[in-house]
Amino acid sequence: MSATSGMRPDAAQQATPPGVEPDELLRVRDLRIANTRSGRTLVNGIGFTVRRGETVALVGESGSGKSLTAKALVGLLPKGLSCSGSAMLGNDDLLTASPRRLRQLRGSGVSMLLQDPFTMLNPLIRVSTLLGETLLATPSGAPRRSRTRLTAEIDRRLAEVGITAAGASRKYPWELSGGMRQRAGMAASIAKDPGLLIADEPTTALDATIQREVLRLLHRIQKDRGMGLLLITHDLRVAFSMSDHVLVMSDGNLLEQADPQTLRQHPKTDYTRKLLAADLPLHRRLEQLHREALTPEPSSGDSTTVSPTTRAPDAAPIVASGRDDNGPGALLQIRNLKKRFGSPSPEDQAENLWALNGVDIELRDGTNVGIIGESGSGKTTLARCLLGLETPTSGSIEAAGLRLDDRSTLDRNQSGRARRLIQCVFQDPYSSLNPAHGVGYILGEAIRLRSGGELDSRSVKAEIERLLTEVGLPADFAGRRPATLSGGQRQRVAIARALAMRPKILICDEPVAALDVSVQAQVLQVLRDVQAQGVNLLFITHDLAVVRQMTQELVVLYHGEIVERGATAEVIDSPRHDYTRRLIAAVPTGTPDWLADDRTTSR
Repeated sequence: MSATSGMRPDAAQQATPPGVEPDELLRVRDLRIANTRSGRTLVNGIGFTVRRGETVALVGESGSGKSLTAKALVGLLPKGLSCSGSAMLGNDDLLTASPRRLRQLRGSGVSMLLQDPFTMLNPLIRVSTLLGETLLATPSGAPRRSRTRLTAEIDRRLAEVGITAAGASRKYPWELSGGMRQRAGMAASIAKDPGLLIADEPTTALDATIQREVLRLLHRIQKDRGMGLLLITHDLRVAFSMSDHVLVMSDGNLLEQADPQTLRQHPKTDYTRKLLAADLPLHRRLEQLHREALTPEPSSGDSTTVSPTTRAPDAAPIVASGRDDNGPGALLQIRNLKKRFGSPSPEDQAENLWALNGVDIELRDGTNVGIIGESGSGKTTLARCLLGLETPTSGSIEAAGLRLDDRSTLDRNQSGRARRLIQCVFQDPYSSLNPAHGVGYILGEAIRLRSGGELDSRSVKAEIERLLTEVGLPADFAGRRPATLSGGQRQRVAIARALAMRPKILICDEPVAALDVSVQAQVLQVLRDVQAQGVNLLFITHDLAVVRQMTQELVVLYHGEIVERGATAEVIDSPRHDYTRRLIAAVPTGTPDWLADDRTTSR
């Protein structure tokens, strides 16, 4: 396929404006975005170029201005924000084009692929209908496709993004897996053959193997079509693997830009060096995780800068309440645990889905155990069984002398012991804290629940301050509400709330998946400090680099069954099972070979 094959003349083959190089597709100059009410500058005069067939990665942490830049280019800035400067796509300035011209350019000249396909796919419209409506939206004067030709074109477009299963095109978005939804979103984004595709964190929510498949697919389609790609990501390894040029943004400023190899080996700014340092290695364990924040974590309430995790000299550590009843050794024993969803009838096996099928795990006192696997492997179902949110179909869970596989058999005293014994830190700090209450109230409620209301207000206040200190937050955060905190600060509060129960076991279910890399490292260090105080971690994640830093033992789940287990370093460095090898091969390496390597197979 030629570089401009399939592109519309008005998108890919416009006459080159004076002063613009022939291969330039997008030329951004002095782009500024400001809040019209406060006057605050959010993007401060940045400029860059995207050429035909080139991938430019825009990297930086949350609040750096990456997504605002993308929205400005497609005319989708939120109300209350204004932009200036220029963004030339051929003869059109995307920043000053009329609404009518922007509608013409969207899809054919420039298109956008978002992080969450649910935001671009109507859940009430089948995939084939959505794609058909996009294809039928032809420019004025262009011939319309017949129904037969349209059906054939829909099938071809879906096959191009790897959707070939019979009946898949007739499904609704909510009936598809995350990877399939993102493929459908990609098909819709490129249906009108845009010259430029803006991909805003297109694989952040996907498992590593699916991420790799989607990015390989996007890379192939881009090269086949000669399409320009502006890739927005916070993942440096993905950026280095995918791009020809990398732009580093922080606090609305473009700090530096270079090709991936130059940027990695010779970063010019302290921010880039710290961003590179915060990237966790896969094949070695760091003695000390990166503690230094790259920039003060933004918060809605004020400009308080939060120091890294350090304990005040007079702050007593929050220690787990007592030793387990079994003494040293096994603290938690899971034996032959099974959980089935669907029909209980053994005759109708097609309706039975074993989320867990004979899982055996032992958590010894003083040891952190990691559980890895992709979506659907059974990780979250296992966590829900341990927390009493699901009742296993069969098998046993025993901790500190309590049988926890069926919480309905526990009396009130035993239920209280179980709550104090096992706590959880969830993935999303935005939804795990009640926005109607202040941090002090949230922590105080947990303290009073643990103590049975026996502590006076002065003791509760003192313990709130100790908890905040333990997770690296100032004591005055007790007066703040979750909405005024950054993501990393919210997750620290969530950890403090779990510690308020003084658990022996802390289940961490993807606790840093939603955080930037530097904040991620700080939160992981908090959890390391927690473990050093006598709390044992059961760490559930799909991120192998994270699990390498946090655990001593590792369990690999695949379709509800354990396929490999052992010392974390041994499993990652010398995997025995093919599935484990596929997981490891799917971790971005930061080199183009990661996209070309065929060591893994699509499933």
